[in-house]
Amino acid sequence: MAEAQKTDEVVETAESTEQVKAPVQQQDPQEFLENFDWEKYEEGIERVEDKKLKEFEELVANNFVDTADSEVVEGTVTHLTDREAIIDINAKSEGVISLNEFRYNPDLKIGDKVEVLIDIREDKSGQLVLSHRKARTIKAWERINTAYEKEEVVTGFIKCRTKGGMIVDVFGIEAFLPGSQIDVKPIRDYDQYVGKTMEFKVVKINQEFKNVVVSHKALIEADIEEQKKEIISQLEKGQVLEGVVKNITSYGVFIDLGGVDGLVHITDLSWSRINHPSEVVDLDQKLNVVILDFDDNKSRIQLGLKQLEKHPWDALGDEIKIGDKVKGRVVVIADYGAFLEVAEGVEGLIHVSEMSWSTHLRSAQDFVKVGDELEAVVLTLDREDRKMSLGLKQLTPDPWTDITTKYPVGSRHKGIVRNFTNFGVFVELEEGIDGLIYISDLSWTKKIKHPSEFVAVGDQLEVEVLELDVDGRKLSLGHKQTTENPWDKFEGEFGEGTVHKVALKEIVDKGAIIELNDDITAFVPQRHLVKEDGKKLAKGEEAEFKIIEFNKDLKRVVASHTAIFKEEEQRNVRTARKKASVSEEAKPTLGDANEQLQALKDKMEASSKKKK
Repeated sequence: MAEAQKTDEVVETAESTEQVKAPVQQQDPQEFLENFDWEKYEEGIERVEDKKLKEFEELVANNFVDTADSEVVEGTVTHLTDREAIIDINAKSEGVISLNEFRYNPDLKIGDKVEVLIDIREDKSGQLVLSHRKARTIKAWERINTAYEKEEVVTGFIKCRTKGGMIVDVFGIEAFLPGSQIDVKPIRDYDQYVGKTMEFKVVKINQEFKNVVVSHKALIEADIEEQKKEIISQLEKGQVLEGVVKNITSYGVFIDLGGVDGLVHITDLSWSRINHPSEVVDLDQKLNVVILDFDDNKSRIQLGLKQLEKHPWDALGDEIKIGDKVKGRVVVIADYGAFLEVAEGVEGLIHVSEMSWSTHLRSAQDFVKVGDELEAVVLTLDREDRKMSLGLKQLTPDPWTDITTKYPVGSRHKGIVRNFTNFGVFVELEEGIDGLIYISDLSWTKKIKHPSEFVAVGDQLEVEVLELDVDGRKLSLGHKQTTENPWDKFEGEFGEGTVHKVALKEIVDKGAIIELNDDITAFVPQRHLVKEDGKKLAKGEEAEFKIIEFNKDLKRVVASHTAIFKEEEQRNVRTARKKASVSEEAKPTLGDANEQLQALKDKMEASSKKKK
């Protein structure tokens, strides 16, 4: 019975094998997998011969795609839900992709072909997870690298502005478009390009940081270069061309001549003087210019705008002649004078010497400033050289005409200090009349090294006319002469032999200085500083000084301390000598002694006789 049961199991197994074999041959692998009971197989209830399983594995390998994780494959949308798309990539199972990855394609439908990358082969629920975004990125980098290597033109969408340029979407990758690469001409409004789709050339790729730089300018430069060569070959000096103002700088204007740039220097924009080219032209303005010059390869083209108009000097009326009065505006000021524009493009120079009757020249800025409207007299006129000299002082009478009447020698006046020199001060008595005060005529008593020690520019100073040179238009003035000469009274107070007790004010190289009063000082030589004890006087030490020299003409006073006690010594010496002389006269001589002895002898003899 057991043997019969075993026979039945073998027959049943064989039948099962036949049942499996038949569908495998008739069904495709997918159908087999759907109908195969894997639970029974795993529990060992259904057993399949190794040979049959091997045949099945070969069949699956021949029909299903086994992709690598980094390989991009094409799949078909088989089903769409509210959140996901089911994609068939002809693998052992279908994969899912979030619809968020297809936001750029809202019209996605069943049957569409899409590129995908295996993200997770089997998630927690055994589901194959795919990524369309990653697949697009890989493919985009492949396409960008190919475009870069083959210098192909790509299309991109300008998403937004960024620092220095724009962000462009190329194949789903964000690339940088520098502002200088948008166009061949400078771009002033970047926002006008946002939201536009344009063609670009990939000019740089950083594989390490995944950075891409694109250029639109590079696409049009090639065409412009050909156009530029054509234009350059036809350029000639004196040729008039139409151009567009491309750029404005402080020194000139760049003109686009249709692919070729030329420069109109600021001096060639207008016959009149201008401060900035923007006063004459505007950006993007169309205008005609003339070719003035270019270098050998015509890479630098010099253009002119004012040359298309008649020179203003040629249009200057013949009625203007020397001696006429003209009106104009000060356009330029230099140290030597000012330029007055009497007509558009016609200027005359007012030299600083023609601005005032004064012989002492000052800066032109002391008389006029830029923008002043003035009237002047035409002094010279040269139409061929296009030069004109003008004068301002000729509009007023020459103040030197009656100078002897207004400013005779000895007269006193008040004037304004205008400036200094090392040797004196220039004082203006009135417009056009000024004189010089030599440094020696500033003060009777002060020793002045530079006029700035005594007076400042702009100060009012009382002066006396010392000399007048009408032909030379020169006035010699003095300030100290307006006050009494204190040296006249000093001569009596501080004359030679007078003694004064003062402190030593300052030690100098060859002696010292003492201050006798606020106006007068005296010099003490080194050897006259010695005291009676042999030491020298120190700064600030008070002592008696004797004036040993007083020179009013040279304003020089010399004093001595040593002379004080030396004179006392000399007096003592003289007294001693006098006493010694008197004593010498009273001393007895030898004759006197003999006489005295003889008298004494006689006296003694008489006394002796008397006693006897």
